[in-house]
Amino acid sequence: MTKKASLCEYFTLMKIIRSLGDVSRSGLSNPVLTLGNFDGVHLGHQAIFKQVVARALETGGSSAAFTFEPHPLKVLAPHRSPKLLSTFREKMERIEAEGMDAVICAKFTPEFASQNPEDFVRDVLAGAIGAKAVYVGHDYAFGKDRQGDINFLREAGKRYGFEVHVVGPVKVEGIIVSSTKIRQLIMDGEVCLASKLLGRPYSIEGTVISGHSRGREIGFPTANITTPNELAPKEGVYAVTLEVEGKLYKGAANIGSNPTFGDSSVSYEAHLFDFTGDLYGKFLKMKFIKRVRDEFKFKSTEELKEQIRKDLELVRSVLY
Repeated sequence: MTKKASLCEYFTLMKIIRSLGDVSRSGLSNPVLTLGNFDGVHLGHQAIFKQVVARALETGGSSAAFTFEPHPLKVLAPHRSPKLLSTFREKMERIEAEGMDAVICAKFTPEFASQNPEDFVRDVLAGAIGAKAVYVGHDYAFGKDRQGDINFLREAGKRYGFEVHVVGPVKVEGIIVSSTKIRQLIMDGEVCLASKLLGRPYSIEGTVISGHSRGREIGFPTANITTPNELAPKEGVYAVTLEVEGKLYKGAANIGSNPTFGDSSVSYEAHLFDFTGDLYGKFLKMKFIKRVRDEFKFKSTEELKEQIRKDLELVRSVLY
């Protein structure tokens, strides 16, 4: 089974349309559309989706998000490409949870990027999709070198017969919510504030793999996780919750290179409270609740064990 087929099978309520040529066969009716990358599907994105869904219900149309895969900067300027907040599958899950009927996911290529704004509106928005209304964020720009701004889109909408609505910024604690800001907060270890901007805890997901078994040897067994997620929070110890096979556990996680043992690569390790059994090979989702300390190099294993005991006490006080 191809990746495309499994994704389409997985999302039974929301359609995932993987090419513009498939839009006409998808059954979308009078599409109410929003455009963007939607990395993280944060509170700002959610505010746009709510308006799109509401307008589609009013008009009897279909709510749809138009996005790209891969992220445009991965094609145009890989050296400037951000580490993404979510995998493609996670992004689809989040958009579906907002009640959207469909996602149109265009493959981003240099040829696609070279379109001028007029061609994009005529050939894609009006032609291939047949949009009846378009909702965008306050800072939206599109087309070659981002030449198309909101004023251009409004004028183009008049020519091609679709409404244009601009959704203003969402602020949390005086901060404008954006994917860029959330990425920086996570890299700084500020997962509490990042969670407020996301509307949920930041999470990674992946498969439990064999590690060095050091945790078990010193009395604190951990699950070592390999993940497709690109963005790791700042190295250190975190209070986390973990979902395994539909069950939710609380625990502590360490992100880092284990300097006490001289490791070089960064690893994700989690100790689950009140868990017994074998986790190897299982899929796990880890949500970051609070950062409790930096990663340190300890003089001895005994000193490390004593610090872990303190960490677990502190994590329990955060989670319980």
